[in-house]
Amino acid sequence: MNAFSLTGKTLLITGASSGLGRQTAISASEAGATLILTGRNEVRLRETLEKLSGEGHAMVVADLTVDAQLQSLVASFGMLNGVFFSTGVSTLVPTGFITADKLRIDLAINYEAPVLLTSALLRKKKLQQQDCSLLYMSTVSTVYPFVGGAMYIGARAALEGYARVLALELAPKGIRVNCLRSGFVRTPMLEKTAQLSKVAVEKIENQQPLGIGDPVDVARTAVFYFSGASKWITGTNLILGGG
Repeated sequence: MNAFSLTGKTLLITGASSGLGRQTAISASEAGATLILTGRNEVRLRETLEKLSGEGHAMVVADLTVDAQLQSLVASFGMLNGVFFSTGVSTLVPTGFITADKLRIDLAINYEAPVLLTSALLRKKKLQQQDCSLLYMSTVSTVYPFVGGAMYIGARAALEGYARVLALELAPKGIRVNCLRSGFVRTPMLEKTAQLSKVAVEKIENQQPLGIGDPVDVARTAVFYFSGASKWITGTNLILGGG
């Protein structure tokens, strides 16, 4: 038996309309998984769906910051063997210019959405005990911060703390919980960040000896965490930062 295979597993991928979510869905389908994709953009979500290998995949358009849509998403599928929480936004704002509205939006997407989705999945008993892996996207910037990233980095740091507690609570059920601290990867989020501050992107790139990564570098690691090969790993924050 191939310990790295995802055959027979059903995974939910948030933020699947682009970037890391899209590539992880593609790579997971190639490894044999059945995918449930969710995101806010129907057109781009369908583009992801059409790129998947195998059959039986589904997509659900939903804004996870809207409770009714989040609950409707959870009600739309059965048991899961894994969830990839890849939804996120990176808004560069100097600390002196942070406002209540900006902070509220950033926290809603980067922290509240994955936490509330997890709670809904647990209440509705959608996670397969003894065979489930929850994987949250964080950032290497929680360790190596950059100027202007206080809101995004703060939210991801909070998510890491949440995930460590969750790992303890779910360990008796055989449900694993881990975070990926990704360095800068060639995604639409990177392009947006570069438009706001090219200097910030260049600084981070110079701190990554192996340079900027590609979405598939993160996706293949995610596949490992969803596979049986990672059955003894939980409560970790793995740095994927090119060194």
